[in-house]
Amino acid sequence: MQLDQLTRRVRSLAFLAAFYTATAVFSIAGSPLLLVPRRYAMTGLRVHARLCLWLMRVIVGTTYEVRGQQYIPDGPALVAAKHQSAWDTFALIPLLRDPAMIMKAELGYIPFYGWLSRKFEHILVARERGPAALRKLIVDAKARAADSRQIVIFPEGTRQQVNALPAYKPGVVALYEGLGLTCVPVALNSGLFWPRFGTNLRAGTIVVEFLEPLPPGLDRRAFRTELEARIEAATARLVAEASCDTLDEQI
Repeated sequence: MQLDQLTRRVRSLAFLAAFYTATAVFSIAGSPLLLVPRRYAMTGLRVHARLCLWLMRVIVGTTYEVRGQQYIPDGPALVAAKHQSAWDTFALIPLLRDPAMIMKAELGYIPFYGWLSRKFEHILVARERGPAALRKLIVDAKARAADSRQIVIFPEGTRQQVNALPAYKPGVVALYEGLGLTCVPVALNSGLFWPRFGTNLRAGTIVVEFLEPLPPGLDRRAFRTELEARIEAATARLVAEASCDTLDEQI
């Protein structure tokens, strides 16, 4: 057992070293993408995501499965995803046609990484600005939706531990009302395999499930209640599918 744990630890550290190295190399070596049209730059972003997924599969033994692909929109939509792991920040990108990720504004000031995020025309939100940040969020999201992009938000704003109580922020409701678009909920169980805290990853299959969309025009309270109910119920189901050993070890 101790040998298995040591092997897992070594593989986890090896992957994390490879992941951060690949991200740093992409951010610096990918700087020429700043000079090309955005659609070509997005191809580079997808290559980075697929490389990281491959590294995780080869080094750690973690694969992934996508369900509900019939719900993935072809045109503009609001995509609201559960957020348990750093995995979510890159792995969702190649699953969508042209995503615009909602990110913390401070990430936009990181050399190379932040410059590229602006090139990809992700949406940077200065949350400390309160209502003004929400207004700018809606304006920026409308501009991306006008380009037929999918707006991706993590409604809880930050990663949550597996089985933590939900903490949905008002931003997703403001976006839903402001955009007037279909909202696609997304459930996942990535936190069992790459936890929010710690560096001990594990092998297995991460499941991402796109859920039945919510139509535009719902009352804000009804939307928030239904969105949270769908995401939390499906996420609990995906977590329960994992082995008891996995659950006990991560929580």
